[in-house]
Amino acid sequence: YLHFSMRSVLLSGIVRLLASFLAVTVNCGAQVERNQECPEYSSGRMKFSQHEIRMPAMKRGCHLVTDKVLKEIGASLAAYEVGLANIFIQHTSASLTINENADPDVRKDMETYLNLSVPEGPKAPWVHTDEGPDDMPAHVKSSMFGASLTVPISHGRLALGTWQGIWLCEHRDRASGRNIIVTLQGE
Repeated sequence: YLHFSMRSVLLSGIVRLLASFLAVTVNCGAQVERNQECPEYSSGRMKFSQHEIRMPAMKRGCHLVTDKVLKEIGASLAAYEVGLANIFIQHTSASLTINENADPDVRKDMETYLNLSVPEGPKAPWVHTDEGPDDMPAHVKSSMFGASLTVPISHGRLALGTWQGIWLCEHRDRASGRNIIVTLQGE
């Protein structure tokens, strides 16, 4: 009985969370398309807010962007005691990851690793080359790290470890600015 009851409570919570998320998606979609902040939405104790962050064009490599993200979401983030932040990049040739935030050599070494791991140039095996020789390798590198991160929120702050930071990894030689959508959910 206890096992069934716990499963029922968990399922009920998931359904409520999904319903809240769908309501936010419907209510906030138009604001995000117009590059506006989605107002906070609350369903009982659970609330959501969403921010679009336009990152400037960056040179190829891994860039620490934690401070820029926090500057954009800080006021909303402070209202959450507990929750999750989903950080999503709207591009297929750049990626996000969490890694070392202190020594910039780690970012240089990561770029070196990515370039050694994913071949580029005329001898590379890629069929998709319409957008330049760095495009398909950029897609592969983006898939290696991914387009989104989920970070716990604790007491109005992102619960990153002492040496952790959010990286935007730019995989193109000459890219334009990048869009990041941050969705906060919690209590």
